[in-house]
Amino acid sequence: MKKTAVDRRVLLGAHMSVAGGLYTAFERAERVACTAVQIFTKNSNQWNDPVISSDDVLKYREAKNKSKVELVVSHDSYLINLCGAGELLLNKSRTAFIQEIERCSLLGIKYMILHPGAHTIMDRREAVGLVADSVNYAHSSTADADVVTLIETTAGQGTNVGSSFDEIAEMLSLIRNKKRVGVCIDTCHIFAAGYDIRTKETYEATMNEFERVVGFDLLHAVHLNDAKKPLGSRVDRHEHIGKGQIGKAGFRLIMNDERFESVPKILETPKGEDGFAMDMVNLKLLRSFIGKP
Repeated sequence: MKKTAVDRRVLLGAHMSVAGGLYTAFERAERVACTAVQIFTKNSNQWNDPVISSDDVLKYREAKNKSKVELVVSHDSYLINLCGAGELLLNKSRTAFIQEIERCSLLGIKYMILHPGAHTIMDRREAVGLVADSVNYAHSSTADADVVTLIETTAGQGTNVGSSFDEIAEMLSLIRNKKRVGVCIDTCHIFAAGYDIRTKETYEATMNEFERVVGFDLLHAVHLNDAKKPLGSRVDRHEHIGKGQIGKAGFRLIMNDERFESVPKILETPKGEDGFAMDMVNLKLLRSFIGKP
């Protein structure tokens, strides 16, 4: 593993609420000294496609320009299932996915993170192919958009696809526009899927496999989440940094691995009562690891 004393301007932050307007995410990000932030561009648990007005865009861009946040990533709606069984769900998901891309394009957000989806009546290989077909369809429908789809690694809970690096690589190989696709690693998810990152040896083995199968050149975002459940549990439950089954050592390794240096690292850990307290605790701990492998 290559290591470096990573600068404290490393792209590090958390998922932030946009309650009250998209621009309000920057006010919240400033409170915990984020240099990167993740947002939803709409309610993640609803199908509706809200109109983003020119005033909304102006307020968002002004707030971003005034903030110290250097990079924003978006996460798509949890309802989207790009390998959903049945024409109705699949078409609805594809339409919603296209709308996600269009909103990101309007706001100038380059990276949008995608949960691939869960199959029901088809086998996993067919589901992987259907995800790629759906992404190809969306990219063709948004040809003028400069938005990169990042396929997120999953925990493999239920029939979710994308829990192995091989499945991620297969999806990538089937997506035609290589300039508009990449990967987001979620530490909780890969751990739940069976990839150990708790010791230097297991961390090296996992990251070497990722490099061999997928490639770090395609990694454009990381979700830093500890895991409530054991290695290989296939259960997606996030925990505060150092308080879960992964522990501090795994995150210390990531924060000092130069392959992750320029990649935005985003917390999705539980919020405190005020929405900020635990982000401050987790981010402070992560920053304390820098330069101390």
